[in-house]
Amino acid sequence: MSGSLIVVGTGIGFARITLEARAAISAADEVLYLVADPVSATAVEALNPRARSLDDLYEEGAPHRDAYERMTEAILEPVRAGKRVCAAFYGHPGVFVLPSHQAISRARSEGFDATMLPGVSAEDCLVADLGVDPAVNGLQSYEASDFLRRRPAIEPTTALVLWQIGVVGARTYSARGSAPALGQLVELLLERYPAGHGTVVYEASSYPGIPPLVREVGLGALSADAVTPASTLYVPPIPR
Repeated sequence: MSGSLIVVGTGIGFARITLEARAAISAADEVLYLVADPVSATAVEALNPRARSLDDLYEEGAPHRDAYERMTEAILEPVRAGKRVCAAFYGHPGVFVLPSHQAISRARSEGFDATMLPGVSAEDCLVADLGVDPAVNGLQSYEASDFLRRRPAIEPTTALVLWQIGVVGARTYSARGSAPALGQLVELLLERYPAGHGTVVYEASSYPGIPPLVREVGLGALSADAVTPASTLYVPPIPR
């Protein structure tokens, strides 16, 4: 079959896109993209005038998985038509990007070539901005809603990262974002950490020269006022 799929990441901010991702976008017959800022959208379209956004496949108040299914099929439609397709997602295309994994799996099952290229993720930025070294005492990393639902055993003497705390507990899409279960998440963490334990609400910067958001807050004082849909929570280890 002549159609093919390559999935790339644009990085956290287009300045962090890799050379091979740029080349893949430029060479594609068709590009489908989902990015988090207008500069990245403009840059993708400048690399390939046949690029179009997947953002309009979200529907206010609809389950996230419905949008992800529409994105998956939108990516596969031109592949099935015999085109060389590039799907571009912000950050790393394999991290918290269900449509990328679904599209690759289905494309391969249908006999098409499908590959993924790595990108600079929010975790990469966090390691750099907060000076976190996973080689020192390890690193625990969970999506916040999944963490709250499964309640895995954690080790307080090892650093903990909880992604997407700004939408924890949200079951449907909202352009403004909401975190209906943030209080429950804090209560769960207080079972293992003291209320005064210092945490960091973190957001990577999408633009060169603009610093990341690094907001220190005691765990017991963490509230919805301190987070946005892009927020990540870093919980430093309790000293041994």
